[in-house]
Amino acid sequence: MKLVLATKNSGKVVEFRRLLEELGAKDLEVVGLDQFPEIGDIEETGTTFEENALLKARTICKLTGLPALADDSGICVDALNGAPGLYSARYSGNGDAANNEKLLDALKDVPDEKRTAYFICVAAYVRPDGFEVIEEGRFYGRILHQVVGSGGFGYDPLFAPNGMNCSSAELSAQEKDAISHRGKAMRAIAPHIIG
Repeated sequence: MKLVLATKNSGKVVEFRRLLEELGAKDLEVVGLDQFPEIGDIEETGTTFEENALLKARTICKLTGLPALADDSGICVDALNGAPGLYSARYSGNGDAANNEKLLDALKDVPDEKRTAYFICVAAYVRPDGFEVIEEGRFYGRILHQVVGSGGFGYDPLFAPNGMNCSSAELSAQEKDAISHRGKAMRAIAPHIIG
């Protein structure tokens, strides 16, 4: 079976492919939107992570005629009333490094104990037969005062998971998968995909 991931983010494709394989999807061919260049960007017009994930999965399923898996994820910082939240990927408008810089600047006067945050991942799986399911995972921690580590992507170098003295960018892929928002969402949704 072929499964289309509703993303052009190569880091997400690698992560989703690895997670699905670890969860038993050995015969699943997982492809990203780079395989469908005729499909342009899908505007995320939803007002929640759930709406955006479903919008992307439904659109990709309809355009390709294949089962589609989409996620909408972000980081929600308590001291910023949940921002950047839905706008995490486009927080600065200039990619990961600029996003991290903007977040550090927004938190420059916020003390350690008030730098709590969580990553959220809402995954939506849609099949051509009309089947739809949504699952969610959360990953709690705090925002560091500087970028640490070179692994992962996005806000990983600024995020210290609860109970750990490192950033999630310093974790191995397997360590991160075991506790991350995306890992949790994928473990919940995988049985629906694998059957």
